[in-house]
Amino acid sequence: MRRIDVALRNLRRRKGRAALLVLGLALGTGTVVALMAITATMQHDIGLKLDQYGANVLVVPRSSNLALSYGGLTVAATAYDVSELSNADVERIWAIKNAASLNAVAPKLLGAARLREQTVLLAGVLFDQELKLKPWWTVEQGRMPAAPGEALAGSRLAEATGLSVGSSAEVLGETVRVVGILADNGSQDDDILFVDLAVAQRLLERPRAVSLVEVAALCNACPIEQIVEEIGQAVPQAQVTALRQAVTLRMETVRQLERFALAVSLVVVVIGGLVVLTTMLGAITERRQEIGLFRALGFRRQHVFQVVLSEVALISLVGGFLGWLLGMAAATGLTPRIAGVTAPVSWDPVLALVGIGGALVLGLGAGLYPALQATRLDPTIALRSL
Repeated sequence: MRRIDVALRNLRRRKGRAALLVLGLALGTGTVVALMAITATMQHDIGLKLDQYGANVLVVPRSSNLALSYGGLTVAATAYDVSELSNADVERIWAIKNAASLNAVAPKLLGAARLREQTVLLAGVLFDQELKLKPWWTVEQGRMPAAPGEALAGSRLAEATGLSVGSSAEVLGETVRVVGILADNGSQDDDILFVDLAVAQRLLERPRAVSLVEVAALCNACPIEQIVEEIGQAVPQAQVTALRQAVTLRMETVRQLERFALAVSLVVVVIGGLVVLTTMLGAITERRQEIGLFRALGFRRQHVFQVVLSEVALISLVGGFLGWLLGMAAATGLTPRIAGVTAPVSWDPVLALVGIGGALVLGLGAGLYPALQATRLDPTIALRSL
């Protein structure tokens, strides 16, 4: 008789105990799988949302002057050795090796302009890139500009100059039409008149010039330092700075989720291992006569060891598979309700291998000591109790 047949027969004879072990392993595996799936989905969703929330790399012209500011007060100074950026530099940024990790590249041309007898800040932007960079922008009145002659006014600027949707205003000798008013967001955007970049370059008589470039990199998994280095190589006349505080916050949020899932998983693994250990020890005690009979029939110590571990392995595989199904079903149903994440849970085959393989390793590890105890039973003592 093969040892695997002995193991299967023992499991059929003790269906209740086998079902208890399968249930324990399934619940443990399901909990770990559900946590891993929910955490991965939350990481992906939070990473995408954080990556789209503003710039984390700033590209400005390199200059030799020192900053003369303190406590938010800037003292006027003359800059020298300034290399101006251009549209070509923006194209070079899009061409770097890690361009796939760039969510938005938003160039800006800034300049002063007279508007209704007031000096205002004029900003030329690419509106499609600006919206990716600033998803919090809300147009309080009107709509976003869609044509070169259209403008978007900040809330405080509109109030100070009397602009409204549909107003026409002369800026640097050219008439633009305000088609939208930004809602107050408490930033410097409230004081700016936004026009198309090409229009600003023409009005300010700085063809193809760019004052600065804000870059939003997908930093959930991107090599931010490498991206900064590549942009610096592509645009050598620019100073490229990573806003480390934003990047650190994003990465720390993701790491906290990972640590939480790991801590809970370790607790569940310990509990599952104890369930298997105590149940198998009880089973070995109850089967002393049976093991003694096997030894009397010629079973060696290693044969008994293999039979016990075969039982544990079969139970672990079944429990791991059921746990994986249970965990993925729980993650699919609970993620939108508990985590408020709309992204779908991915049924990753790697997670199935981790769940089933982890249950097998856990079961075999917890069943090792009971199997060794079974091999140490004295067959003569076991047979006396028959």
